[in-house]
Amino acid sequence: MPHNDLQDLRDKFGNFKKSLCEDTKGLLSLYEASYLLMEDESILEEARDFTTKHLKEWLKMESIDPNLGMLVSHALELPLHWAMPRMEARWFIDAYEGRLDMNAKLLELAKLDFNMLQAIHQEDLKHASRWWESTGWGKKLPFVRDRVVENYLWSLGEAFEPKFQNFRSMETRINILATCVDDVYDAYGTLDELQLFTTAIDRLICFLGLFNTINEMAYVTLKENGVHILPYVKNKWRDLCQCYMKEARWSYSGYMPTLEEYLDHAWTSSSIPTLLTHVYFLSTNAITNEELECIEKCDDIIKWSSMVARLADDLGTSWVCKLMGLGFFQVL
Repeated sequence: MPHNDLQDLRDKFGNFKKSLCEDTKGLLSLYEASYLLMEDESILEEARDFTTKHLKEWLKMESIDPNLGMLVSHALELPLHWAMPRMEARWFIDAYEGRLDMNAKLLELAKLDFNMLQAIHQEDLKHASRWWESTGWGKKLPFVRDRVVENYLWSLGEAFEPKFQNFRSMETRINILATCVDDVYDAYGTLDELQLFTTAIDRLICFLGLFNTINEMAYVTLKENGVHILPYVKNKWRDLCQCYMKEARWSYSGYMPTLEEYLDHAWTSSSIPTLLTHVYFLSTNAITNEELECIEKCDDIIKWSSMVARLADDLGTSWVCKLMGLGFFQVL
């Protein structure tokens, strides 16, 4: 929403006009728009507080439109721009079906579209499961997390459209590999074993599944785009494992890094720079030398995206620990 349009919503004292509260649909739209704010967009921050407050008050009123109330409650629980599109599509189909004024043909078309695309996603998941079984890691490495579905959902959240089926297939494998390597460092190896493992990864002479997967991806990219990406993805895996190794040393020695020292390191150990590099190569049709340099240097767009993911992940872990301490996960 342009800055001038937002100013039109404010009175002469700079406050949002009370008349806005008379239009609940408009208030809901402004609330959703506020989640697209950029840094230092204070007006949208104020809009979020204003709309949240008045939408909650509106829900407490005795006579409200139940369909609109359902939309408002859902938005307050999870803003549209924070949700996965396909999961939201499923929710909105159910919500629309309950409306008295719904268009039956439009509803049928929405269900058909959803079911057709869901069938493609189910096929994706079948291939991912078969690939995971073929690696044998579930039996050979019983300490690693068996998270095929969760790792597939990562790729689905990045690109759900039918044309990105190959992207989802390869990206799911990369996500699974990153999870397994993380578990090697966090849950299995001694410090000496991890040092040997890190050296082996650096030379790319171990973990045959990792070697085969990134080589397959590099071959396809070379064939389709004429660009040799193997050095770039290899470097990202080296960087990731070296970060994991540093965290292992901290853990074994009992060293507590400063916040600055931790953050300077943790955005890389989040694995997001590694994953984003693969995402880029799997989803683009034209690769330039300038873009390759950006990937190699981990420009700010990669660094700060990784930092957001790292802090969000740490925040989630922090809340889980607090809930466990409060007994929320104890059997009643």
